[in-house]
Amino acid sequence: MTVTARLSKLFVRTLREDPSDAEVTSHRLLVRAGYIRRQAPGIFAWLPLGLKVKAKIENVIRDEMERAGAQEVHFPALLPREPYEMTGRWTEYGNGIFRLKDRKEVDYLLAPTHEEVFTLLVKDLYSSYKDLPLSIYQIQDKYRDEARPRAGLLRGREFTMKDAYSFDYTDAGLDASYQAQRDAYERIFKRFGLEYVIVQADAGAMGGSRSEEFLHPTPIGEDSFVRSAGGYAANVEAFKTSAPQPVALEGLRPAEIHDSPGTPTIATLVALANAQVARPDREWRAEDTLKNVVLALKHLDGRREIVVVGLPGDREVDLKRIEVAFAPAEVEPATEADFEANPGLVKGYIGPWSPTGSILGTESATGIRYLLDPRVAVGTQWITGANQSEKHVFWLTAGRDFDADGLIEAAEVRDGDLAPDGSGRVEIARGMEIGHVFQLGRKYAEALGLQVLDENGKLVTVTMGSYGIGVTRILAVIAEANNDERGLIWPKEVSPFDVHLIAATKDETVYQASESVLAQLEDSGFDVLFDDREKVSPGVKFADAELIGVPFIIIVGRGAAEGLAEFWDRRSGLREAIALSEVAKRLVAELR
Repeated sequence: MTVTARLSKLFVRTLREDPSDAEVTSHRLLVRAGYIRRQAPGIFAWLPLGLKVKAKIENVIRDEMERAGAQEVHFPALLPREPYEMTGRWTEYGNGIFRLKDRKEVDYLLAPTHEEVFTLLVKDLYSSYKDLPLSIYQIQDKYRDEARPRAGLLRGREFTMKDAYSFDYTDAGLDASYQAQRDAYERIFKRFGLEYVIVQADAGAMGGSRSEEFLHPTPIGEDSFVRSAGGYAANVEAFKTSAPQPVALEGLRPAEIHDSPGTPTIATLVALANAQVARPDREWRAEDTLKNVVLALKHLDGRREIVVVGLPGDREVDLKRIEVAFAPAEVEPATEADFEANPGLVKGYIGPWSPTGSILGTESATGIRYLLDPRVAVGTQWITGANQSEKHVFWLTAGRDFDADGLIEAAEVRDGDLAPDGSGRVEIARGMEIGHVFQLGRKYAEALGLQVLDENGKLVTVTMGSYGIGVTRILAVIAEANNDERGLIWPKEVSPFDVHLIAATKDETVYQASESVLAQLEDSGFDVLFDDREKVSPGVKFADAELIGVPFIIIVGRGAAEGLAEFWDRRSGLREAIALSEVAKRLVAELR
């Protein structure tokens, strides 16, 4: 069914000024062009133009989900506490979700994601391997209590997602379902005309064995990712450091403690080292020092734990990587009170061993959990704190003089770091997550008791996949990637209308010609936005057309008396005269 919207009646008001809270181009233009309106931080109302684009995006997703064999269902956004309690996520989400109580003081939440209820629905209805594989999905609003909602639709507190879930009873089945969804995502993003990079990712609170993100490279992206010329790509949170090979301990120089007053920074420590303790091969550098960072973990049970992380002195701690490493605990720098409660921590001179008894020993001085960057391999030698005021130890050797409680990926990733798969050195880029696929495995099925009878009549636990696309975020990303200084330029796949028809003058002949062109377009099956406003100047109409962003514009003006209209392609900027009778034919060639 064709749709014609007359601007004289359409519920839209364009703005000439940018909204004061707009941080990025998509936010600015979507508000100015009358697609969305802010209701509260991270919460927006959708106007007719916005809903039409959103529906176009959803229809593309539905097409490809059906092609991938997934069936659509729909869950409520308001859900009870119990399923999330069973998987532990009621607590794990912390302050990140909206919790509420009904009049009977029963706990509910506004769903941030729906793994639990999808799992329980399949458990309720299916009991045999013959029912599987199964893939089901929904397009539904989600709610997350973002600490700082920003960038319009790119990070909101209410947003629309497509979330799909696959159910198989074998790992091979999961692999096939996962690949089907992954392939569907590639088709979806190609139809939207979006550049994307598939990167290895951390599963986070979702859990599971395999996780990949689809990132759209953009300078405003909130995610950093790395990629190598050889094809490796990963989110920085999932990047694995290439550790050096262990070095034989025999013959290595013994550790020595030296006075080191006035060395509050790595730079001053390196300068002192080069002045007082020469090394035979070269000068000391920042990467020869072992920095020890003291952190406080706030566990879900309320317990506060102090940990020490050792990493090369030329690297800083990456907050995102360290949050992933310690999740679900919250991480913050240790406070003065933490140091007072742990007198073994000598600020500025912390080291990973005990200086008591012999000069050096392998026992921790404090009993505090100590974790090391993978670069601190066995046989590597370091300058680090001696756990005594104004003293550092030189030639401290990992695996000989000290050990750790484990390894941790906490250090920043840099351009030029080695890819862990041996495909070369990586470069860092910024990207915006537009899709995420997980192999959840049996985490949720085990927690919620989803089992089926296999071919031998034996109960087996179902294995699951989870696949998400942020619908409203995609809309903003498309807007971000398709605009110019005058307004939006939608790809034809998601444009709210096929063509924007403008009656450019108040002359009656022009309006009659415009109505004739409109009938021609409707007969050809096009959705038309018709600017029929009589008391609006041509300049304002043209400015609104550029701002709204329909890619093809037909202007009926003074040339109508000669049987001509103007065809305007916003994508290329091409403007040319065409016969009024040829308008629909020209659009058929452009659109179909």
